[in-house]
Amino acid sequence: MVAISIQIEGQNGLTWPYWKSIVKEVEDLGFAGLFRSDHFTNARPPDKDSLEMIVSLAYLADHTRHIHFGPLVSPISFRHPTLLVRQAAALDDLSGGRMILGLGAGWQDREHRLFGHELGDVPTRMARFEEGLEVITRLLKSDEPVTYEGKFFQLREAQLLPRPQRPRGPEIMIGGNGPKRTLPLVARFADIWNGNFLSPQAFLERSVTLDQSLRAAGRNPSKVKRTVMLSLSFGRDMAELERRLSWLRDDPQYAGKSLDEIIEALSMDGTIVGTPDMIIEQINAYGKVGADELVLQWFDLDNIDGLRAFASGVLPRI
Repeated sequence: MVAISIQIEGQNGLTWPYWKSIVKEVEDLGFAGLFRSDHFTNARPPDKDSLEMIVSLAYLADHTRHIHFGPLVSPISFRHPTLLVRQAAALDDLSGGRMILGLGAGWQDREHRLFGHELGDVPTRMARFEEGLEVITRLLKSDEPVTYEGKFFQLREAQLLPRPQRPRGPEIMIGGNGPKRTLPLVARFADIWNGNFLSPQAFLERSVTLDQSLRAAGRNPSKVKRTVMLSLSFGRDMAELERRLSWLRDDPQYAGKSLDEIIEALSMDGTIVGTPDMIIEQINAYGKVGADELVLQWFDLDNIDGLRAFASGVLPRI
């Protein structure tokens, strides 16, 4: 069975009223988890409300009992790993062991420039990310003081106290598809891999590559959970789906295409799209290639009725 979680783009107008409503619904409707992005703003204007990630997860941890949760993902480029790991361990304890610490290298130039953080080129980002993973995992796993001398981060007899209530602390999730840098880091550090916008076949190919990296690192491939983040376009029936996709008619990529052609194009581009029957078929396709969990982007922050309809039409049937 494939677990289904929801992901919210927090920089797209998320406020406390929206967040409180979404947290309650995702918990009550029976989803497996709730994730949210960790951004100051979007790559292009206009800027919108963006509820701070860690503070929002503290609310979630204290107001739910079942769902797992976390950032998807927190960039090491502006989240210092020593502070982030302290926050994550505290959230994991507060929630009774439901926190997932999603981590990434950082990618969005505009938010770094606006708020005074150095993003750097890709080699710099990946080197900093690797050091951040070293710092976080060493602090989580070691009951003794830790010393680490890196280019970007240093520890000198540092100890994470109180020790996490869950052995080894929250699970580490690494998001990304890159076979040369990202997947080897997953093999070394992560408990969970999250692929981004991959078709079932592409997901399978990356998963096989991850298996190879895990074996090379001396780890059993079964020890790393496989998840994938996808966009979601849902309609109770074809008429509602066509209304929800009507905005795409202004995109030259989709202009002149039939609804069936648009659905097919979206499916190939990392979107779960359709009515309940169509979506269940797509979910099952990911299950057949080894996906343990699908994390689906829900963009309509004020469309709680749609979220309820999706849950009632899909979740009981998978």
